[in-house]
Amino acid sequence: MSDEVILYSVSDGIAQVTLNRPAKMNALNPEMIVRLAKAWDEINADPSIRVAVLTGAGERTFCAGADLGRLIPLFTRARGAEDEWDEAMLADPKILNRAMLRRTDFATPVIGAFRGTVVAGGMELALGCDLRVVADDSTLGLLEVKRGLIPAAGGVARVSRQISWAMAAEILLVGDKMSAQEALRVGLVNRVVPGDQVLPTAYALARQMAKNSPLAMRAAKEVMIACSGRTINEAFDAEDASIKKLMRSEDAKEGSRAFMEKREPRFTGR
Repeated sequence: MSDEVILYSVSDGIAQVTLNRPAKMNALNPEMIVRLAKAWDEINADPSIRVAVLTGAGERTFCAGADLGRLIPLFTRARGAEDEWDEAMLADPKILNRAMLRRTDFATPVIGAFRGTVVAGGMELALGCDLRVVADDSTLGLLEVKRGLIPAAGGVARVSRQISWAMAAEILLVGDKMSAQEALRVGLVNRVVPGDQVLPTAYALARQMAKNSPLAMRAAKEVMIACSGRTINEAFDAEDASIKKLMRSEDAKEGSRAFMEKREPRFTGR
């Protein structure tokens, strides 16, 4: 496998982003953060990309979180910048948020494909994905309270919105790992499959989604984000604003034509 710490490729409208430090449990160091942020920025700016798949190299760990020996000392100024990656992180205070998908302006759907342990920052990255496929022997968790911290790269904010309050509180306050089966039961993941089927299953979903209107999928995700924490009337207003825009698109016209002509639609994203 390549020596690049982040692998990025695009094929048939599907982007794949791979964390590629398996010998270090894909722990996030400054170079990974900078390259990951760049990959997401490119995906978000490219209308030809209809869906993204996030995965990690190796079978033992999707991502163990931050590289404590490199990332935390840099943030705390216990060490100074030693290379271009350190300098890029210090120059852009928001780059970690972009890398971790801790943002509300990212509309491209993301499918997570995870094997092994999914904890700490790795779990926070997983929570930033819209759909999640995990191996049947995976374990997941937010363990930060055991280290005197909280998962503040999106973990608290997201898990408390995505599942029940009681279950989110158990994940955050007890800090234990849970099995893939338990994660499926509480609605934290979408699919649990054998390890060698994780990526194929994610790609089956991605290919199915890539047939949909990219405008409609992005709009649906944007409205989901806009509705979070809002009143029902504010949520209705977000729907109304989105559908008015979509109804004027070529994709909406093509969808109706294809239905009437009993054929598969050919969406262009316009």
